[in-house]
Amino acid sequence: MSTPLLAPGTTAPDFTLHATPDQTLSLSELQGRRVVLVFYPADFSPVCGDELALYNQLLPEFHRVGAELVGISVDGAWCHRAFAEQRNLHFTLLSDFEPKGAVARLYGAYREHEGVCERALYVIDEGGIVRWSYRSPVGVNPGADGLLEALEALPARSASGSAA
Repeated sequence: MSTPLLAPGTTAPDFTLHATPDQTLSLSELQGRRVVLVFYPADFSPVCGDELALYNQLLPEFHRVGAELVGISVDGAWCHRAFAEQRNLHFTLLSDFEPKGAVARLYGAYREHEGVCERALYVIDEGGIVRWSYRSPVGVNPGADGLLEALEALPARSASGSAA
């Protein structure tokens, strides 16, 4: 039985994870921006590679609506680096490596029996509130339609960057 994903209206739990072996990123550092969290099972797996390559191609769309894209899996920072280089990814991949899956557990996106992240998506607004979440079967690329629709449904941003 899967743990439920965080429901819309929930405050997104803050976290700090490694983006590189010596640099970290906290969700709180992205406060004031829209954030798309992409939990995925593993670097170098066929479905994950295709899913993240698709999101990489759509980066201009995410940026157009003011969203930062962040990938999270239990792979280590060095593995993420090699994966990002091989796939030419231009967004941050965070390592939920130690303690393994701790952040994924907070988000209801950890597969206990396999020891990997679920294939789960979150849209978090400028105030750190979950506005949309979705879990796809592990073997299925969820695509981007629902994600883009969720971002488009957020209130328009004013010139100052806050919601209008």
